[in-house]
Amino acid sequence: MTGPVLRVTGLSKRFGGTQALKDVDLEVLPGEIHALIGPNGSGKSTLIKILAGYHHAEPGAVAELDGEPFDLGHVTTSRHDRLRFVHQELGLVGELSAIDNLALSHGFARTAFGNINWPQMEKRTSAVVERFGLGIDVRRPLATATPVQRTVVAIAAALQGWEGRRGVLVLDEPTAVLPPGEVARLFDIVREVRDAGAGVLYVSHRMDEIFALADRVTVIRGGRRIATRPVAELTPRTLAELMAGEEMETHHRPAPPAGSADPVLEVRDLWAGPLQGVGFDLARGERLGITGLVGSGHEIVPYAVCGAHAGRVSGRLRLPERAERWTDARDADALGLPLVPADRAGEGVIGDFSVGENLTLPLLSRLRTRSGRLRRRRESTLAEDWIRRVDVRTAGRGARITTLSGGNQQKVVMARCLAQRPPVLALCEPTAGVDIATRLQLYDLIERQSDEGMGVIVSSSDTQDLLALCTRVLVVRNGRISREISGRDITEPALVHAMEGTE
Repeated sequence: MTGPVLRVTGLSKRFGGTQALKDVDLEVLPGEIHALIGPNGSGKSTLIKILAGYHHAEPGAVAELDGEPFDLGHVTTSRHDRLRFVHQELGLVGELSAIDNLALSHGFARTAFGNINWPQMEKRTSAVVERFGLGIDVRRPLATATPVQRTVVAIAAALQGWEGRRGVLVLDEPTAVLPPGEVARLFDIVREVRDAGAGVLYVSHRMDEIFALADRVTVIRGGRRIATRPVAELTPRTLAELMAGEEMETHHRPAPPAGSADPVLEVRDLWAGPLQGVGFDLARGERLGITGLVGSGHEIVPYAVCGAHAGRVSGRLRLPERAERWTDARDADALGLPLVPADRAGEGVIGDFSVGENLTLPLLSRLRTRSGRLRRRRESTLAEDWIRRVDVRTAGRGARITTLSGGNQQKVVMARCLAQRPPVLALCEPTAGVDIATRLQLYDLIERQSDEGMGVIVSSSDTQDLLALCTRVLVVRNGRISREISGRDITEPALVHAMEGTE
């Protein structure tokens, strides 16, 4: 059969007064990697959640698998099981191990007496996750795993029992926190699924991934399908213009000059997790990148500096402009340095709170009267001011934070940190899961802060972040700083070689 393995026509969805999707058509061919791309808030996640049965489409939508109609709302049917998903939120239970998480969807192996066969379960789970080579302990709760490891478990759960024939694997931002080495492994697995005859619907904000992996791409904007094109017929510029609806620049900006020689933060002999005596100075106005492979410890640095690392920490920190005395790293939270965390959904926002409440949460002590009452008007003014300053696209400060796209949620987290007026801003994976236009907005926002004298730490596994933002990059390998790269020497080959240890 040469027709599409999945065809959806007339897909619409409204949430109250917001039209999230309007008459969207989509086809995925067998043996095709079909990319889905669009700005934050364009409707991509809503489309994926309708396919998964989480949301119900408006009347009039038609869905077909291999030319036969099926009901998108009936997720328990055998036909719907041929749609497999890795959602942006992953859908894992952090209190459970990888073994238990995979068993939730595919059951437990049993002994002849009906008991759970734990050795068999561990063997089965290990065989699935070891394809990624990340050394995951499948018996430990996933809450203790890194974001990269949790992503791998979610992918493994989707592929478990996958026969690959005449089905569709849907991947929603699967590489948001994956460093280059793990991205390459994931690409190999995605191509294996495609080569087996299945279709792959691949949602991504990273343009380089689209051109490296996809056969065709569908662009949606404002809830409508703008175009479906073969990737070979597009350039990064033309694809960006389809997304934005206007001409835009997509190249990396040249590295800006380094900050002043005056340090705004000094770190000495920092031990935390795999970190082994890391030390560095951050200059006023400097944008310092910290990177490395998964497990190297680079992702722990901003958490330890801000007093947010859950494990044991030792070392010394100092803000020279505030005090001459050193602060023990165990008391780093006393310095009051804000953190933009890597796991936005789990660590960055409170889903039941509004946009305004999420933004002003750490500032409540400043917004209270002497009697302890909250100055509501002052809180509202502050929230609306920062919503405007960082261009958060929202129905209002009272809107629930979960109604915002990932990129706009990230802007709220950034605004919350900047509203505290800190001397240092620490960011971990700052552009994970955001589209190209929002990524550039975040870059501009970060640049403006450093231009005003703020020191910025950017811990990222995304080389685009490091190339576009950083004046200096520290590469961490095996818990130690193995290389420092500055200015024009910050190139993608230099970063990758330094991370891999292949200089």
